[in-house]
Amino acid sequence: MRFTSEAWYDGVREQLFSLGEIPGALWTPAGAVRTRPVIFIGHGGGEHKLGPGVVDRARRFVAEGGFAVVAVDVLGHGDRPRDEDFDRLATEEQARVETGQESAQLFADFRTLVARRTVVEWQAVLDAVQQLEHVGAGPVGYWGLSLGCGLGVPFVAADPRVRATVLGLCGDLASPEDAARITVPVEFLVQWNDERVPRDQGLALFDALGSAEKALHANPGKHGEVPAYELDSALRFFSRHLN
Repeated sequence: MRFTSEAWYDGVREQLFSLGEIPGALWTPAGAVRTRPVIFIGHGGGEHKLGPGVVDRARRFVAEGGFAVVAVDVLGHGDRPRDEDFDRLATEEQARVETGQESAQLFADFRTLVARRTVVEWQAVLDAVQQLEHVGAGPVGYWGLSLGCGLGVPFVAADPRVRATVLGLCGDLASPEDAARITVPVEFLVQWNDERVPRDQGLALFDALGSAEKALHANPGKHGEVPAYELDSALRFFSRHLN
């Protein structure tokens, strides 16, 4: 892991890094020296590791929960090299959304394209982050909506370090059996008027999760209109299960 820059914001330390070809960001409390829980954030489609939503969420998790937070650019996003297959699928999906057509299958095709690489990459990043003195090998949480959910499900299913997860805004999966393998506590978000993910698909994914402790948060509004108070709920959820 090679750190490329460092900054501080109101008691939160932000470090940008690269691990091989994977660009990422790590947020920790300023002056942190002990082991603490880590929250891995998976960004949405078309976003990146330093998107406003990711950064705001990370800083709150650090400042109010004392967590370490890490996020990386997914294939075809942020500082990753452009990918021809991803660019084609993203263009087709956006065209479908603009014309009111269902884009769930295209979204599923993209997840299939990258899911086989994501789990290995994210586990490698988590390995490296937990070797740092100011992070350590504490319990892990995962937060991911939309694309972050589609890629997060196989990650959470595969990595026993993850103890709690916030997922949602997603239906079809590249590997549906992964949902049944998730047994940790889950908060799952559904937007009732989601124009990208059919409601029945989101509810079906929630039903398929193998967790004994899972809560469904359904809010009115479209795909990108998740209420701000869901971040408050996520902070309480992770504090309850990781601390």
